[in-house]
Amino acid sequence: MATSTQDWIEELKGISVLELAERIKALEEEFGVSAAAMAAPAAAPAGGGGDAAEEEESSTVDVMLTGAGDKKIQVIKVVRAATGLGLKEAKALVDEAPKPVKEGIDREEADKLKQELEEAGASVEVK
Repeated sequence: MATSTQDWIEELKGISVLELAERIKALEEEFGVSAAAMAAPAAAPAGGGGDAAEEEESSTVDVMLTGAGDKKIQVIKVVRAATGLGLKEAKALVDEAPKPVKEGIDREEADKLKQELEEAGASVEVK
């Protein structure tokens, strides 16, 4: 089972987002770690932050679905349109809220997606 990192990455490209999330969760449980905890320090600006670092950080944001609301089917439709996920994956994302819908997108796109999701009845946060 000696596969290279590149082979492993190529395999990951061929699986669904839901399957990838399940694998990450299994790794977290197996090794007692959290992928979120590892990502947080990397996102923090390096010493002496300054305005340029804050501006760069705020230029990309994450859209978090915090709740599906009463019109779950409409929310699933918006999630599918925004992410390109299949019906099963989009439903799973909506069912498992709070979850990120899209990460690292520009502020304008995030605001538009937030508006679409809220019109569909969802609760949304932009971080």
